[in-house]
Amino acid sequence: MGERVLTAVSRDPLTTPHRRRNDALVALGTAAVAAVLALVVRDGKTPDLLGWLLLGAGAVPLVWRRSRPVPVLGAVLAATAAYHAAGYTHAAPHPAMVLALYTVASTARPLITLLIGAGVIGTTLAVKFLVGTAEGVESLRTSGWTLAVLVFGVDVRIYRRYIASVVARAERAERTREEEAARRVAQERLRIARDLHDLLAHSITLIGVRTSVASHVLTADPDRLDRAAVAVALDEIAETCRTARQELRTTLQVLRDDGPAQQDGPLPGLEALPALVRAAGADLEIRPPTLGVASATGAAVYRIVQESLTNAVRHAGANTPVRVTVAEDTGGALRLTVTDDGAPQHTAPGAGFGIAGMRERARSVGGTLSAGPRECGGFEVAAVLPLGTGEPAA
Repeated sequence: MGERVLTAVSRDPLTTPHRRRNDALVALGTAAVAAVLALVVRDGKTPDLLGWLLLGAGAVPLVWRRSRPVPVLGAVLAATAAYHAAGYTHAAPHPAMVLALYTVASTARPLITLLIGAGVIGTTLAVKFLVGTAEGVESLRTSGWTLAVLVFGVDVRIYRRYIASVVARAERAERTREEEAARRVAQERLRIARDLHDLLAHSITLIGVRTSVASHVLTADPDRLDRAAVAVALDEIAETCRTARQELRTTLQVLRDDGPAQQDGPLPGLEALPALVRAAGADLEIRPPTLGVASATGAAVYRIVQESLTNAVRHAGANTPVRVTVAEDTGGALRLTVTDDGAPQHTAPGAGFGIAGMRERARSVGGTLSAGPRECGGFEVAAVLPLGTGEPAA
């Protein structure tokens, strides 16, 4: 019951469901109370037909008290003034007057409430003191109840506005959380798309190169078949497929929705570079930094090297020497370079998004990346990435 009362008090009166029906019932109840007071209380003459009509005229406007509070108060005041002037029981119209005053105080601006309250109390006191001093003093004593009703109505209005502001802040916070969740989902989808691009492009390129080698060995001199070379090429293809499958499973694990993710392992980082470079037939020079490398930075290094090796194999040829260097520079950042000695006419980037994706990788961890032909021939990819942690390297 207490919760229902608080809910009814805190709800905006103009948005309350069935408010016209409820106000009609309230007006009927107020008229019934006024009738009982007119018959029981003896502070004036018993109402006759005119008195009952004036009491009803003071209660009927309450049906529209929420939508038109000030005009309803005016109508109630007019009927009440005529009722009092006729000398009928003075306590009878008080319930309608109190309800009309409360409605104005709880819905109108405080300045309007102050002006109306001052006008009602001032007019009542002036009329009563004109009738007699005793009547004026009695009206002054009872005017405190009118003031209390106005203060209570203003307090209810402030409480409703406070509840409305709390609800609005909660809704804004909920929208902010939803927008943040949507932004994180978009970022995660972009990360997965980048990983899939790098993984599939690298693996397919290597498989294509190794397949070409095996095909060449099989067709170059069928009478003197180099079975060992064919076996090595096929083993490298199988190893590339296994590695790609494992990385693909790890990358797509986040998309599972059948319960908590069971990660098969972290995303590849610096520790996975030797196997990656060895599979591509490149040379690796890695000098571990004195400080540990954040997982995001390590994953960015791995993907940049992977994409660079893919471009080198695709544009410069499978037998072109490629060198990968990873070391900490003097500024406390991680410097990565991937260079090849391919012919200049074969090193121009294609129409894909490889270099743009590598730049996005570097920017995602706060680093920079440059790529372009070297003056002495070949192609170079250079990136400077922050270490991302101050913990000593293990």
